[in-house]
Amino acid sequence: MRQLDTPKGNFFEDFKLNQVFHHGVPRTITESDATLYLALTGSRFALHCAETVAQACGFNTTPLDNFLVFHIAFGKTVNDISLNAIANLGYAEVKFERASFAGDTLSVSSEVIGLKENSNGKSGIVYVRSTAKNQFDQIVVSWIRWVMVAKRLQESDSTKAIPDYINCLTSDSLSLPDELHFEEWPDHLSDNQRRFADFKVGDKIFHRDGLTINDSDHSLATRLYQNNARVHFDQHMMDSRPTPKRLVYGGHIISICRALSYNGLGNGLWLCGINGGSHANPSYAGDTIYCQSEVLALEDIEGRNDIGLARIRLFGMKNDTPDSMEFLYRDNNGSNQYHPNLVLDLDCWVAILK
Repeated sequence: MRQLDTPKGNFFEDFKLNQVFHHGVPRTITESDATLYLALTGSRFALHCAETVAQACGFNTTPLDNFLVFHIAFGKTVNDISLNAIANLGYAEVKFERASFAGDTLSVSSEVIGLKENSNGKSGIVYVRSTAKNQFDQIVVSWIRWVMVAKRLQESDSTKAIPDYINCLTSDSLSLPDELHFEEWPDHLSDNQRRFADFKVGDKIFHRDGLTINDSDHSLATRLYQNNARVHFDQHMMDSRPTPKRLVYGGHIISICRALSYNGLGNGLWLCGINGGSHANPSYAGDTIYCQSEVLALEDIEGRNDIGLARIRLFGMKNDTPDSMEFLYRDNNGSNQYHPNLVLDLDCWVAILK
């Protein structure tokens, strides 16, 4: 009787510059997926909660939360790109090109745009640009990410090709759905919160609410996205690691922080893009996540009197609040040094009601 091998994923040596992966298992997103996402995050942005609200704003039906779409698309890439990952390090140029709705089917591909071996010879960093398209071959979301991937063998490799990427998307490169409008938005739909003119550059908002991560919640969320990275699920494997706990998928932290940000940014109704982001430290079941935002920029949109753009830096922290932390991050010669309880640093553009 033969013992057949099963796919073990790609190691650093397996990646080549300009290599293209057409990822398996396209996914049709359903209303049930959207409902489960709300249950796992508690997100309260009204545009994604009520069909009547969505229709009043120009859509035929309720749009899917852009982070739900992103996480499902991201999950498609794991089997080829990050099954042997040590850590997902960062994101850049995340562009939400068009709205998605229940019934849409996503297919995802990735191109390797950079490679760099780490000095320890045990791993390397792989840079990819991924693109998710719907059933009409239209781009829905695209992004760059870089991930630290284990090497199969500890041998010297001089590979070093670090790609150029944009640290901040320009406001005119962002996409808003043509049909989306908010001229007649009643204040009570978003709990009478601040509008665009009420913010100033430099404002900080501690969103106050905390959310404790349950083992069942983060495991179910990661399965929802079909992210099969073993570090999120295989406790037996993690028992042999220096920190013998399963990691919470960083995307779940992103969604928790976005949901928490409603308390203060409830009128930030449409997520337009992500300039960059880092998972500064790991999170585990039992951690309680808090969130703080900082307003980095405010820009009008030509021809729009109903919304403006806000560049928001979203900080997620575990088991701590900013008033008791000496610092969130320090700029150390151009490289951020993060507080050990800071778990997320995300720089994004959000459309806010005027």
